Amino acid sequence: MSVKDTGKQPQGINRRTFLEAATAVTAATLLTSRAGWAAAEHRAEHIGVQLYTVRDAMKEDFDGTLAKVAAAGYKEVEFAGYFGRTGQQVRASLDKAGLTAPSTHVQYDELDDKFPSVIETSKTIGMNYVVCPWIPEELRKSPDIWKQAAAKFNHCGEQCNKAGLQFAYHNHWFEFLPVEGKLPYDALLKECDANLVKMEMDLCWITAAGADPVKYFNLYPGRFPLVHVKDLKKRPTITPGGPQNFGDTVDLTEVGSGLINWKSLFARSGKAGIKVYIVEHDHPKAPFESIKTSYDYMSKLRW
Repeated sequence: MSVKDTGKQPQGINRRTFLEAATAVTAATLLTSRAGWAAAEHRAEHIGVQLYTVRDAMKEDFDGTLAKVAAAGYKEVEFAGYFGRTGQQVRASLDKAGLTAPSTHVQYDELDDKFPSVIETSKTIGMNYVVCPWIPEELRKSPDIWKQAAAKFNHCGEQCNKAGLQFAYHNHWFEFLPVEGKLPYDALLKECDANLVKMEMDLCWITAAGADPVKYFNLYPGRFPLVHVKDLKKRPTITPGGPQNFGDTVDLTEVGSGLINWKSLFARSGKAGIKVYIVEHDHPKAPFESIKTSYDYMSKLRW
């Protein structure tokens, strides 16, 4: 029977049915398009820079350097020293430049008696993470150093958590050289409490050491809220002997102009738990041009 033969009642029913169906199709289309957009538009929401990259300029002109960092596009910075300034002074300088500092690096010898002061300063500045950047060469000669370090990190993590902060450790290359048949990085991940101690993975140094970041992302999901993003033109030859300082000798380059496949790595950022992507270059020839080039690459990268 045709609609024309049934009168007005069926027409109303068909109109309602049509509208319900149309609404469902529209909603489904929107959801599909949004999912497709999200899949194609993953990007680094928080791009910071490790101020060690511009350390010489920081010594000469603290506020002026922060202003130049902001002009390069950055909204966030990671400190590696305050050049004699108090927490209040640093916070004022950040506010003036329109920057925030989610994290700071503090040396291994600051993790004991000095640590309460570190926490106080970090909170004053408005940080979320306190990061130990490395363990000195002389201390690494001790056979129990990694067990000792894990215990120290757990203790620092407890203090940070009570203060509303998160403790983390930043790797170099030596954590991926076997000590008595075991990798120190593996030992830290196993012996450190996952809630108390996170990792700031330096994606350049782990690559230089020949290890696979994705392997660690899969084994320890969510443990890597911070990453250091810097590139290298070629992998160095790394040996277990000697005080090698690859920060001085490796052929580093701006992000996106080296051998690291950033799109492939960051496609696993959700698994890793990455929240802040921190650009760094240990010895750039032109620091401000370097950080600008890396920022431009990172800000346009999609995965």
